[in-house]
Amino acid sequence: MAGGDLQTFASQLSMEPSDRQRFFERMIERLHASIELLHRMPHPVIASVHGAVAGFGLSLMCACDLVVASDDAFFASAYRHIGLTPDGGGTWSLPRIVGLRKALEILLLAERLDAQQALSIGLVNKVVPAAERDAVVTAWAESIARAPVTAVRNAKRLVRASLNASLSQQLGAEAASFAQCAATEDFAEGISAFLEKRKPRFE
Repeated sequence: MAGGDLQTFASQLSMEPSDRQRFFERMIERLHASIELLHRMPHPVIASVHGAVAGFGLSLMCACDLVVASDDAFFASAYRHIGLTPDGGGTWSLPRIVGLRKALEILLLAERLDAQQALSIGLVNKVVPAAERDAVVTAWAESIARAPVTAVRNAKRLVRASLNASLSQQLGAEAASFAQCAATEDFAEGISAFLEKRKPRFE
């Protein structure tokens, strides 16, 4: 996703600045509902990216939990080039993924990153040849689908919550989650499978 439709943006230039400001604020607020949904969704979300990943596309990718990129993918903030600041939670998620200084470099310089550069800074999890991308994403999705649901959901929730929690709060949340998972049938199946030296069959 290469970001916003600049032709649509251009069609708003005839509006009074105050009207244009209200129009874009309402538009962005609607987009932000989808970003909040991705963050709150209990299931892990895998982004499968190729080609241009820019502007809101970059923010949308950062809202996902895992990212598989084809080797032809490239990444750019791009907002600066049209006199805008990021949307889609980009200023929230990017520093948490790549660190404060790297996030500022990406946003302030607006330089293009190739797939290998994105991998080296942790912006994506894996880079594969374009022809293999769908197969890798499918394999990851199937692996997660076979996993114990409560454990996977809780792991996602714990990691995301950790960014705003103290160590004591996080330790408490981990203890509660561990105990919740230990009370599931999937825990019993996992232990039995390990002792019987077989693959577990989770519900």
